Order: sequence, then C-alpha cells, then structure tokens
Amino acid sequence: MRPGKILRTVLNSIFKKPATQNYPMDKSGMPKGFRGKLKFYPENCIGCKLCMRDCPSGAITIREVAPKQFDCEIDLSKCIYCAQCVDSCPKKALEATEEFELAQLDPSKLRIVFHAKVDTGVEKPPQTS
Repeated sequence: MRPGKILRTVLNSIFKKPATQNYPMDKSGMPKGFRGKLKFYPENCIGCKLCMRDCPSGAITIREVAPKQFDCEIDLSKCIYCAQCVDSCPKKALEATEEFELAQLDPSKLRIVFHAKVDTGVEKPPQTS
C-alpha cells in the first residue's frame, strides 16, 4: 500500500461514527417482539398447564397450591426463550419481557418461582393509628 492511500484511509476514519456500541454503558432498547425472561401472573392462571405441555425444553412447572391458585416455577437454565408458552396460554398468564442479561454464577438463581397470593380465609384486623 502507498503511504498516501494509508493517510487518506486514516483521515476518513477519524470523522466517521464508530460502528460499535458502548455496551454496557449505553444500553439500547430491545426490538418489539423480543422474547426475553418470562414473567408469570398467578391471578390469571387457570391451571390448564398448556404452557407445560407446549414447552419444548420442560422449563415450566405449574403447581396448584390452593383451589384455583397456582404457583409457577421457571428454570431459566433450561428455557430456550421461544415463548411458545406465552403463545399457548389462553388467559395470558405468561409474558415475555425485554430482560436478557440473565448470566449467573450460581445455577440456583436461574430457578424462579412465582407464588400465587393464597387467600387463607382469615381476615386481617383493621389497623389502628
């Protein structure tokens, strides 16, 4: 290569915007429809377990903790983030979020349990001020 051509390439690159992002300092939003970490809404769950049946990796477990009250355990180490469970849920009890930074050193932190708000039937006494 000639020195003149090298100098021209260097000068052109000085004024160009960088092609890379300054991640993780500058976080950009995820595109619409991104399938990230799952979120469970126990108040919407009817216990049909279609999400468990449709999950190709077996990452979801639904357990009945009280009549018509269900807990959901999601093993993110097994999940392939296909969101098939979200698509198959008739009551929209599952949702794919935009959260994607899920790396962990402790595998037990990749098991998330969403607990149902179980109604014990016992009324709380009114609070006095």
